[in-house]
Amino acid sequence: MEAGEKAEKTKSQSVSAEKIRTSFFHRLLDKRMLLNPMEEMKFLLHRLIFIARISPELADKRDLGGYYEQLYQDLQRYYQGDGVTGLLLLYPSYILHIVESSNDVLFSVLRDLGHMQRQGPSALILEPRILVLSHDIPNRLFQQWSYKVLSVPARRLAAAEQTESPEKLVSESLTMLMKLGVEMLKTPKRSKNSADSVLDKEPELIVPQDNIEQLLKNEALLTPLQYLDTYDCPINVVMDSDRVWPPYEHFLPIP
Repeated sequence: MEAGEKAEKTKSQSVSAEKIRTSFFHRLLDKRMLLNPMEEMKFLLHRLIFIARISPELADKRDLGGYYEQLYQDLQRYYQGDGVTGLLLLYPSYILHIVESSNDVLFSVLRDLGHMQRQGPSALILEPRILVLSHDIPNRLFQQWSYKVLSVPARRLAAAEQTESPEKLVSESLTMLMKLGVEMLKTPKRSKNSADSVLDKEPELIVPQDNIEQLLKNEALLTPLQYLDTYDCPINVVMDSDRVWPPYEHFLPIP
């Protein structure tokens, strides 16, 4: 009996030790659950920001807003519980789009963009490029998804600003977007015109249209198809030296 009790006690201690030896990743998740128990924590939160050129054939830019509104409704029906928040800014010639959701939703958006790339000039948007894709962000910057048609062009870059490095342009653009998100978080949660009120009050937070034009010329920023090709590419690449054991040089005569 004593041996059985000792074995049971040892097993119990082992299980307890396994529970204690959790990873830092799981501790972070536990902390997030304690801080935001009512938030949607069944999936990790990610943020995608991309830019593109609006098709000159598109007569009404609100059609593009309606397109993405329908896309997110369809995706939320398919990925139930994966809420979508963000902001689509419709410039006279370009778009800047921020989307916050699960990994599944964001990759569905990327694949939709890839499909548009393959359509060529007939697509709603042209030459899309990814500004940033952030994984496991701590919280949302936006309380809902909405779009805003900018009735006047954003401020134009000065001549000195047009010579800035692509890295600085990306950094400045992201900083402005983060500040915009912080301001929008201060608006009432159910306000449908939060984007209008914030952008009207803080026009300096609108990323300049010329900034977007310069970034679209930057080939260091991946297109959706380039990103997906890399993502879908197998990582277990077999080298020629891995096909034979021992390695080929072992068969050479010793000098």
